[in-house]
Amino acid sequence: MRSDIFDQSNLEVENGQRFVLQSPKMLKVTLGEPVLAAKGVMVAYQGAVQFHHKGSDSLAKFVKRAISSDDQSLMTVSGQGDVFFARYAEDVFIIQLEGDAISVGGTSLLAFDASLQWDLHRTRGAGVMTGGFFNTVVHGHGSVALTSDGKPVILDCSQQPTYVDPNAAVCWSANLAPEVVSSLNMTSMLRGGSGEAFQYKFHGPGFVVVQPSEGFAGVVQTS
Repeated sequence: MRSDIFDQSNLEVENGQRFVLQSPKMLKVTLGEPVLAAKGVMVAYQGAVQFHHKGSDSLAKFVKRAISSDDQSLMTVSGQGDVFFARYAEDVFIIQLEGDAISVGGTSLLAFDASLQWDLHRTRGAGVMTGGFFNTVVHGHGSVALTSDGKPVILDCSQQPTYVDPNAAVCWSANLAPEVVSSLNMTSMLRGGSGEAFQYKFHGPGFVVVQPSEGFAGVVQTS
């Protein structure tokens, strides 16, 4: 039997690391300690692995998740073995936190060490008209895997205000506190709108990672 599919580059990656890229679009995690992952992103696993719904941990977090349109539904993945995660063949990136934090937007969060702390934060200015914008802040010591729909760009927000479509913001410096701004005006609304109703505004020392996409069909769009 011969095929390009059996190329050496497609074989399972074995390098002893807990979080490793099996390919640019697939994450492999070796269990021992559990991980938290977005629901529905497991594509394969080997060994004795269990998947359980991740609760909210606290009443405050439960309330935030209940009213958030960007709710990040999580599952706990535990046991012994290897688990492979992917989402819509998006590019996967691993961030190693060393006591610092990262803010993650929308559905970009793929998986992270269960030992990390996380919470939902409401974006300033996200009112009723926006449906509410929330982001997930992850901090501590451990690995975080994110997805980007295509090769992203990193924008420096320290020199001038930076505006990003909420569906295109992958992650940003946790010290930045974005606010939701509207480009709506009466003339534009009467003419059917521009399709660019709301943006995140970032300004200060830090960065924002932007994907070349506003998401897939079926994902809640607000602009």
